[in-house]
This record gives sequence, C-alpha cells and structure tokens, in this order.
Amino acid sequence: MSIWKTKPLSVLLNEASEDEKGLKRTLSARSLVALGVGAIIGAGLFSLTGIAAADNAGPAVTLSFILAAIGCAFAGLCYAEFASMIPVAGSAYTYSYATMGEFVAWIIGWDLVLEYALGAATVAVSWSQYVDKFLGNYGLHIPQAILHGPWDKTPGLINLPAILIIFALSFLLIRGTKESALLNNILVILKVTVVIVFIGIGWGFIDGANHTPFIPVNEGESLLSSGKMTFLNFFSSDYFGHYGWSGILRGAGVVFFAFIGFDAVSTAAQEAKDPQKGMPIGILGSLIICTILYVLFAFVLTGLENYLNFKGDASPVTTAFAKTGYTFLNSALTIAIIAGYTSVMLVMLMGQSRVFYSMSVDGLLPKFFSTLHTKNRTPYKTNLLFMVFVSVFAGFVPVSDLGHMVSIGTLFAFALVCIGVIVMRKTNPDAERGFRVPFVPVFPIVGVIICLILMAGLPIVSWERLAIWMVIGVIIYFLYGKKNSILNNPDKK
Repeated sequence: MSIWKTKPLSVLLNEASEDEKGLKRTLSARSLVALGVGAIIGAGLFSLTGIAAADNAGPAVTLSFILAAIGCAFAGLCYAEFASMIPVAGSAYTYSYATMGEFVAWIIGWDLVLEYALGAATVAVSWSQYVDKFLGNYGLHIPQAILHGPWDKTPGLINLPAILIIFALSFLLIRGTKESALLNNILVILKVTVVIVFIGIGWGFIDGANHTPFIPVNEGESLLSSGKMTFLNFFSSDYFGHYGWSGILRGAGVVFFAFIGFDAVSTAAQEAKDPQKGMPIGILGSLIICTILYVLFAFVLTGLENYLNFKGDASPVTTAFAKTGYTFLNSALTIAIIAGYTSVMLVMLMGQSRVFYSMSVDGLLPKFFSTLHTKNRTPYKTNLLFMVFVSVFAGFVPVSDLGHMVSIGTLFAFALVCIGVIVMRKTNPDAERGFRVPFVPVFPIVGVIICLILMAGLPIVSWERLAIWMVIGVIIYFLYGKKNSILNNPDKK
C-alpha cells in the first residue's frame, strides 16, 4: 500500500456523474457566485479591517487587502481549473488526491477542518456579540452568563446564541442545498446592499488627514535600511508587522481571513448544474466582486476615523459610520453584519460536511460521514456531528485568537492546489478542462510564493498550532485512514 498513490481522474469523473444515490445538482452559476460572496463577506470585513489598520498597516490596510487578493487570485485561477476539470465535492482535498497522492490529500482534508469548522465557530462567537448589540439599540440585552464562555475575558457560563445559530444552520443544511442556497442569496443581497450604502454615504465624509501618513512609519525598517539592524533581528523583533511595509504584509495575513470562503464554492462542485462553466464563474466572480468592495470599504473606513481609534474596537464599522451623522442607519448596519456572519457560517458548515463526505467515500473516514439522507440526499450525519463539534468551540472556548490559525491553514491548502495544477498538466495534459490557468507554470508558482510570504507574515504561534494539528492528523491517518483506504484496499469497497 502506497501513501503516495493518486486517485485516477476517470474514477473521479465517474463519481461526479449524476445518479440517484449522489448529491443533487441544483446550483446555477448565479447561486455559486452568491455562495462565494456569502462565504467571503463577513467577519473579516466587518471586524478585522479595523484591527489590521490599528495594529499593523494603518490606512495602508487597503494595500493589505490588495496583496491578499492577489494571492487569492492566483489560487482562485487554479481552483477554477480543477473545479471545471474534476466537478466532485471535496475541494482541495479531491484535487490533491488526483495529483499528489493519498497522504497529501489527507493532510489537506484535515487542514480544511481549520478553515471551515473552527472558522464557523469563530464567526458564531462574533455573531452572538452583534446580536446583543442590535438588541441593545432597543433596550434589550442578552444576560452575560449565556453570552460568554467560561474562559472569555468577560467570563460567563456558555455562549448560548452562538450554539443556537450553529444548530439552526446545521438543520437547514440537512433540509437541502437548494433551500440553503435560497437563504444565502437573500442574506447576500442584504449585506452587499448595506456595504454599498456604507461606501456611498461614507465617501462624502472622508477626512484626508486620517489617510496621512498613508503608510505609518516603522522604526525597525528605518534601522534596517540604515544598517543598524540585520534582517533576521528585524524579523524576530517587535518592530516586524507594526506599520511600514512589514505591517502591510502582516496586515495581509490578518485580513486574509476576510477572503476565506471563495474556495468553499469548489466544495459544491458535485451540486452544480453545469460545473464546467459554473464553477469558474462562481469562484472568480465572487473573488472579483468582494475584492472591489473590500478595497473601497477599507479606504472609507480609515478615512472616516483615525486608524489608531480602532485599537481594541470590536465594532469599527459603527465607530466610523458615526462620523457621517447618519446614526439612524446603525441598526441597518448591524443587521447587515449579522446577515454577513450568518451566510459565512452557512457556507463554512456546508463546505466542511462536503469535504468529510468525500473523505468518507474514499474510505479515509468511517462510512458514517458519507451516509446521505434518504429524501434530501444531504450528508446529514456529518452535519449533525459538526453541529455538535462546532458548537462546543463556539459555546465554551474563547476562539477569538483562532483567526490566524484559520488563515495559515487555508494558505497552506491554497499553495498545494497551485502545485497540483502544475502536476496535473504533466500527468493528464489531454484531460478536458472547462477553464485553463494561463501561463502555467508561472502563475501557479507565483501563487505558491505569495501564499508562503503571507504565511511567513503570521505570528510564530500560528505555525506552532498548525504543526500540532497536523501531527494529530497524521496519527489518525496511519491508525485508520491508511488501513481503510478504498484506493489502497479495493476489496473494502
């Protein structure tokens, strides 16, 4: 049994064929774009923009968004080629299985738990805080005991609203992908409308003084350029990542969390009506729309209020919008943020269940994960399991610092997908591709380099947590996955 054995493309395409036992093909190209926008616009835009501006990049957080978007663009091109070529649920996991072998595929599948499950938990915690803030506009508040976990800075007993929203969305996903997509479309229209309103109204109140200096000075960079500090000392010092160009880099790693989700479109490939055309449109279309909105949003946000005033501010959007005088729209903004968080959680929970569904079909996980509902044809047991798993993190564990962990896991997956395109062009040059990445291998290599640069900009603790998580995954693979793999053990099928 070889851990490097790849899954033949013919087998993957056979799995993608429509049959009565498979997932329903109900998603149009428009729904796929909405799915991507729904996953992308959320916690990152409404919360991390202010944090990255105050702690890392200042007004130049707009450049951080552009840098992160460039990295996503190269990865997005690679995802689009794979999704049009292998329209199977599973995203980067499936692509890695076809190009780099079973062990790498397992690593990616395990890595995606960081992105989807822990990402959903992180967003659920923020969601509950904004719900409380919205109710506060009308004199109502959720008791602190059921709004915070026992290990939060403001300790309580349990974050009950976060648990309830995870339960509600999980049951909706069990009902069916079409129903989930309908709700997501409504939420996307709502939050995009309010984001545009924020940009449109806020633009007229921008104070140019708040954008000066656009790139705040980093004293360490000045010492580095004068030869008074070595690059190694600078990289390991407190100067790195706090303003200047290194701050823009660190900021890109932080706001990268805001782009997480466009790859979730690829997890729904097996449920797309016309995946060869729809998947590239869904992936690249949602990425382009969100990048434009992000850059404009960040520019207006830092123009309305001095970036230093966002330090420690959990709701920078409300703080900035107060400068316009249109405070009566604060409730609408809060509703949009709640809608944004809801759609992000919905898509992340869906993406996670589809990845585990694919891994279970391949025998790397128990059959429990690939059992489909007899009527709805959704992996309902996986939905129920992650409903409980994510709820534990959302309700009891302080996950506010897991944003970096989610980002580094996703960047790792993006880098491997870029490598996978190069490999697949060599091993299956004549395979039908609905979309082709231009300038291979240059574009994929650039994508890998940018992902690695963004990973390098993240705190060392993010690397430590990723290493620990991967060690746990490797142990599980050799104890269960390798022994039960259908590819390596055809008789188990």
